[in-house]
Amino acid sequence: MNKGKFITLEGGEGSGKSTSMSFITEWLEGQGIDYIATREPGGTDLAEEIRALFLTHRIEKVYDLTELLLVFAARVQHINEKIKPALDEGKWVVCDRFVDSTYVYQGIARQGDISKIDTLAKWVLQDCEPDLTLLFDVPVDVGLVRVNSRNKIDRLDDESHTFHQTVREAFLDRAKTNKHHVVIDANQSLDKVKKDTLSYLQALKDKK
Repeated sequence: MNKGKFITLEGGEGSGKSTSMSFITEWLEGQGIDYIATREPGGTDLAEEIRALFLTHRIEKVYDLTELLLVFAARVQHINEKIKPALDEGKWVVCDRFVDSTYVYQGIARQGDISKIDTLAKWVLQDCEPDLTLLFDVPVDVGLVRVNSRNKIDRLDDESHTFHQTVREAFLDRAKTNKHHVVIDANQSLDKVKKDTLSYLQALKDKK
């Protein structure tokens, strides 16, 4: 049995990943491709509990290292319980955020120690690397307007404009140096975003 394809969706707050996930899964169903859709932090019962700890507003200070370790703790569960088994069964896995978000949020934006993230990533990921990363890029002001229209705003949504700008720039920098990354202009019409996205999925499907 051929191993499945691993696709990750990345981008700043309000970049439209959730909307894109819906038409990606619709396309997969139309192609007759067996898949799972998941997210990080989260994806399993335990990882979802960690997600709630991670995103909830609280009075107590959340230290940057605490945040980093929570993300990787959830990722250990997610990879071993859900992602790798699905890939080994030949399924495609579509994941809303993965390790790129850790490098961007807990690394660059938090001014964290990248070497620590490298060590954790090597330890936790092993050979679980995306075949394709779709980076949905949108200006920060546009993204934050979308975020503010939501019913629920989490702890990361509430970060400063400067923080979110750093996040955007860091994602774009990573896309320049990782060959499996593609950047999609998420500030264009939804039809164009969909067309661009599905063209990359078709190319992945056709790749031998």
